[in-house]
Amino acid sequence: MFGFSRGFRLNLLCISTLWLTALHVMAAAPAEPVAVPEAQVVLPERSCASLAAMDLTAVGGAGSHVLTATLGTENGAPACVVEGRLAPSISFKAVLPTQTWTQRYLQVGCGGLCGRVELRAGAAHGCKPLTDGSFAMASTDMGHQGQDARFGDDPQKRVDFAYRAVHLTALASKQLIETFYGRAPRYAYFNGCSDGGREALMEAQRYPQDFNGIIAGAAALDFQVQNGIYHPWLARANTAADGTAIVLASQLPLIHREVLKQCDALDGATDGLIADPLACHLDLTPLACRPGQNADQCLSAAQLEAVRRFYAGPSDPASGRPLLVGSVLPGSELNWAGVFVPMAAGQPIFSEKIALEALRTVLYPHNPTAAFSLADLRFDQAGFDLLRPMHGLYDATNPDLSAFSGAGGKLILWHGWADPHISPMNTLAYHQALKATLGDARTKGFERLYLLPGVSHCGGGEGPGAIDLLTPLLAWVETRQAPGALLATGASDDAPGFGAPLGPPPGDRPREHGPEVNGPGPEHRPAGPAPRPGRLPGSGNAAPITASRLIQPYDANPSIAPWLGADFFQNPDRTTERR
Repeated sequence: MFGFSRGFRLNLLCISTLWLTALHVMAAAPAEPVAVPEAQVVLPERSCASLAAMDLTAVGGAGSHVLTATLGTENGAPACVVEGRLAPSISFKAVLPTQTWTQRYLQVGCGGLCGRVELRAGAAHGCKPLTDGSFAMASTDMGHQGQDARFGDDPQKRVDFAYRAVHLTALASKQLIETFYGRAPRYAYFNGCSDGGREALMEAQRYPQDFNGIIAGAAALDFQVQNGIYHPWLARANTAADGTAIVLASQLPLIHREVLKQCDALDGATDGLIADPLACHLDLTPLACRPGQNADQCLSAAQLEAVRRFYAGPSDPASGRPLLVGSVLPGSELNWAGVFVPMAAGQPIFSEKIALEALRTVLYPHNPTAAFSLADLRFDQAGFDLLRPMHGLYDATNPDLSAFSGAGGKLILWHGWADPHISPMNTLAYHQALKATLGDARTKGFERLYLLPGVSHCGGGEGPGAIDLLTPLLAWVETRQAPGALLATGASDDAPGFGAPLGPPPGDRPREHGPEVNGPGPEHRPAGPAPRPGRLPGSGNAAPITASRLIQPYDANPSIAPWLGADFFQNPDRTTERR
């Protein structure tokens, strides 16, 4: 196997063997769409304009107030649109339907380092309450505006970004709702991806009473390591001594084809997707250039080594222990373009951009100078330990959700297996930490995890990524109907950019679709509660993957390979007081 430390290889091999031998797949009737629970429409009791006079001092402190309250149209429905400010500099926006509110509140997270109010909700493809104006909605910019490169110089703005802005927005929005309609929302939900997924988990961990149901997608929950190790490593791993890129996007289809050749059929269907990346043990030597071979059809020794570094991630030279819970996984290759593999020589990459923004702004107790570069980082125990002081502030890895569970809260985690921005291993590690902390039975009572083959960061990619997790969450919270296997269909444009950070990768990424597996119409695939699917029963290479073959989830608790931040997923270290 390429590039992994010996201990990491053995752990992954044991996990894969254990899971694949313990899994079994059962035939079942096609999944029926989850019905939206019935809810009574409530009309406003006062005018929209009157909300402009509301005092929010009790929520956010002196200087907190409503800026504007005007009638408009949101999600195709008439609404009162409220914009406000919570001290010292948290901007938020709330949308209160005037004719269609069904006593539900939905708050939406943002991506990257935020800096703008984002009201698009993803992972809700076809969710009727979202499209017909049934929700009162709100979101926040997390306490700073635009790409404010120095907001981390202000300790209060750090806390606001870490968790305070989301919590105060929930309080302020609920106050606005109660004032406008004459009653508080009956149910409150949060939906976020990327940093929005981190925000979602922060709410469950720090403020378990704020929301009845939470969706956390591709969560940047291990924020410190994500931005201080993962992205810097990927950027450095693809940089030669002279500063040029080693691997370019034009070479990614070549790598991806070899990955599919070796691992596509492991789940029983050759469909262009790697449904079980942890079972894929790649041998990259077939890609090595042979004498006289066209350089466009192979990889040089330097390029092969760079690709091995991508998959393996960094390890401490002294102990051999990985610095990451996991790196990019097989099947994600086409999604590397623009993230840490430039589209063309000389073009910028996202991994360097986001890493430098975070390293210079928020990751360390005291910000370095603007001249700080990725060359200043050490990928060893000492470099890792420099990120520990702010772990208790930014990271959302506390697995003790007993208060959230005790309050009746429900949590849905989801992640695309082909995500290049945040390794799915982070979400899997958190899922396992929940079960280790609270026990299998209790965790199953309030949490579900969905891992989507071929899906990139918060959507996109080669796999079917249009999925509705919001409707099942409503049913779970409001009627106690726990979600089971769901159907993911083709690419969705319901919420383009949902969870995406500012500054998307430049250019168009290379596309390479697998063979059609379902005939005419959108591709679709069952998504079972995780962690992983088994081999699809009775399927040949071209057998369709349909909802009639649902996956029996595996409920054991295999361990994640030891790594330097394993303690982050245990009892929390809250070193910073709430403010």
